[in-house]
Amino acid sequence: MTDRTSSSVYSFASGLCRRTWNDVLSVYYANTPIWRVLKSVGLLFFGFFCWSASNLLLSYRPSWSFLYFVAAYGFALIVWGPLTHLALLPWVIRLRRTANHPLTRTVARKGSMLNLSIFLTIVLVLGIAPISPMLLDFGTLVDDGTGSPDVDPDLECTVVDELVECSLSDPSGIDHVVVTSGEVHVKTVEEPPYDFEIRRSNLETVLGQKQFTVELRDEDGATLRRYKRTVPTDGE
Repeated sequence: MTDRTSSSVYSFASGLCRRTWNDVLSVYYANTPIWRVLKSVGLLFFGFFCWSASNLLLSYRPSWSFLYFVAAYGFALIVWGPLTHLALLPWVIRLRRTANHPLTRTVARKGSMLNLSIFLTIVLVLGIAPISPMLLDFGTLVDDGTGSPDVDPDLECTVVDELVECSLSDPSGIDHVVVTSGEVHVKTVEEPPYDFEIRRSNLETVLGQKQFTVELRDEDGATLRRYKRTVPTDGE
């Protein structure tokens, strides 16, 4: 490849990137009512897709920790996307036109970057320490090919010092309970009401939190229900 050809390819690629970036910015800053609604609805659906798809993949591959950040991105985007394009961005654009105070003008100029920084910080925090509403349990859908839909008790777990104590609201239809943490088998409970205790030190840590999975199984070993729980690490 000659120098002239290389220069042409570089110029074409850089021009394409520059035009694409300008198109993205023009869409981002489009402030008519219809654009605001379209962007908000689009981000709402995209966030929901990222959130649900990453949780579904986590049901198959709980060791893929990076999916927590994808789930956090989708979870935050569901709220932050519409909030940005329906409220924050129009306010920043209006502020750029009307601000007189130097500090206000600075905030207006940096408003989009500030907004993006806050959003990414929220995603990072939720990815490292996911909250319960962010985690969807698709374990039953994944494993339950023959399971009974009537077996759906609540699993209540409390942390007392080093111990995690768990109990089921209804043991009906269950043959035994299997507790695992990562790839490690922690305990099998074979007697009703299937209450059990586990030590936090026996649980594996994922992204700073101890995690374990509880599977309710029938007499053939088929999974009826699966629950995923997190507890603080030792000393917290």
